[in-house]
Amino acid sequence: MSSAPDPTAPTGTPAPARATQYSYEDLLACGRGELFGAGNAQLPLPPMLMFDRIVSIGTEGGANGKGHVLAEFDIRPDLWFFGCHFKNDPVMPGCLGLDALWQLVGFHLGWLGAPGRGRALGVGEVKFTDQVLPTVNKVVYGIDIKRVRLGKLVLGIADGWLEADGTRIYEAKDLRVALFQAQGSAAA
Repeated sequence: MSSAPDPTAPTGTPAPARATQYSYEDLLACGRGELFGAGNAQLPLPPMLMFDRIVSIGTEGGANGKGHVLAEFDIRPDLWFFGCHFKNDPVMPGCLGLDALWQLVGFHLGWLGAPGRGRALGVGEVKFTDQVLPTVNKVVYGIDIKRVRLGKLVLGIADGWLEADGTRIYEAKDLRVALFQAQGSAAA
């Protein structure tokens, strides 16, 4: 089966096969550098991988109609951070939820076929209205793409949110992630 060239892929960069969902094993392959190719976007490996699956990813949809990512994280009381943050008062650090949102923006850029290694550049505004406690069953993360720049600078800007058992408790505006080529490597 043939397909038309992907108009969102950077010039000269073949777009990877694009699934719309990714399993935990797929995410681990991304963390090992196997999903988008050597030197390109990678997720962190456990324990810093902060979601178990991507249930939906696309170039359409989201609050801005420019793309989205939805991911899920099954919460268990034995997760590593509950034992140390804080003693006798366990809570998932808010920075880990924020990092998951950056991870998803970078994943989206790699999924588009953009070359380079992802790095978080910043966030405009973050609001926490509740906590992820060991009693939560599932966290859902959402990314609503606002802008993607695919040129010499590969940049993604998105708004993101986190829901704990269906209640939105984190919101982040203007999450910024860029992909950078390794020093000394030629652009694809």
